[in-house]
Amino acid sequence: MVAIPGASFVMGSDAGPEDERPAHRVAVAPFRLDRREVSNADFARFLNALGGFHNAAGRRLYDADDGDARIHRVAGQWRADAGFEAHPVNEASWFGARDYCAWRGARLPSEAEWERAARGPEGRRYPWGAAPPDATRARYGMGWMRTLPVGALPAGATPEGVLNLAGNVHEWTSSLYRPYPYNTSDGREDADSDAARVTRGGAADTGAATLTGTWRGRTVSRGPRAGHHNIGFRCAKAAR
Repeated sequence: MVAIPGASFVMGSDAGPEDERPAHRVAVAPFRLDRREVSNADFARFLNALGGFHNAAGRRLYDADDGDARIHRVAGQWRADAGFEAHPVNEASWFGARDYCAWRGARLPSEAEWERAARGPEGRRYPWGAAPPDATRARYGMGWMRTLPVGALPAGATPEGVLNLAGNVHEWTSSLYRPYPYNTSDGREDADSDAARVTRGGAADTGAATLTGTWRGRTVSRGPRAGHHNIGFRCAKAAR
């Protein structure tokens, strides 16, 4: 994990889509964030520890029967498909992402934390800075399921070294998709709600406009009870 210093920063943008407005100041405490996205191999280990793809409350954690799934049960064990072990996990529901992070002693990042990591206190447009996206920095505009292994494209890292915050797969956050201003105490961090969650970061099959640090996944299918072909995640935890 990468240590992200606490900071007060301007979240959102008055120049972007309506759901990014208004730009407003938010304070984020120090936290730690996974350097890379969770891979298929990582999530397969979780499924094996769990013994299936439902939790104790009956929530479906992974859409193993979806044609886009890249983890399958083989000889009684969950295994990532050959050649996709290091690719970011997809088809994990929001509840699956939440429970995986808890299994690791972590949690999903809030959308404020995610944006703080991607933009820095200075408000970068992209995780790497102001330079326009290209194929050395982000995986985008490539089509359905055309992901790269997690940790690819180091030129697109943040100054702190967090990788792939733009492109490859969208990333679940802990936050419900609600209008700004962001407020942790207004119910948007309810850990059990079935309402749509915010996704961040763009994906291999979306365009350059989705790669900014302020984009909130407004055009992405984000129902938390199901997995999706282009949504993955990474975990966070409080600073030690």
